[in-house]
Amino acid sequence: MSATLLVLLVLVLVAIVLGAWVVGIFNNLVTYRNRYKNAFAQIEVQLKRRYDLIPNLVETAKGYMKHERETLEAVIQARNQAAGGLQKAAQDPGNADAIKGLAAAEGVLTGTIGRLFALAEAYPDLKANQNMMQLSEELRSTENRVAFARQAFNDSATAYNTYRQTFPPAVFAAMFGHAQDATLLEFEGEPIQQAPKVSF
Repeated sequence: MSATLLVLLVLVLVAIVLGAWVVGIFNNLVTYRNRYKNAFAQIEVQLKRRYDLIPNLVETAKGYMKHERETLEAVIQARNQAAGGLQKAAQDPGNADAIKGLAAAEGVLTGTIGRLFALAEAYPDLKANQNMMQLSEELRSTENRVAFARQAFNDSATAYNTYRQTFPPAVFAAMFGHAQDATLLEFEGEPIQQAPKVSF
């Protein structure tokens, strides 16, 4: 075997190893991105469940809280804005503006629901209503699920960001379409995992 052939063989072997190494980095970036997108899909499921409960809650309260129309309308309006924010964020969970918009809308919704429950305290018949008690419990349960799903999303996004920022993936990330970090989902205002305290 000649020296030239041996050098050529070593160069080919080095090129194959380097190529496999770069392919591994690419595959890991895709894997981490898909994990945080899947984690966002779990948040989406729970938030949609929450949004579906809110109109029923407002309808139940409407019969008892005739003089609180402004609060009831604010809850529905905040719900609709949050649903719109969720739709935008679900289209691209990597879009920082969409995630921040969802977080802001969720903060407003949580605040309006809290005000609704605070007002409901003044209506003993509403507090005793079986439908209201069941909806409140379902909403509390959903709030907990949202909190767990949000934590899973933030954990996945952090893992993606950490991998993307480390060396050597940082060298190739932008080249492979992973130029930006995933944005963590932090709800503004009262944390969503703390469901409004209501005693019915």
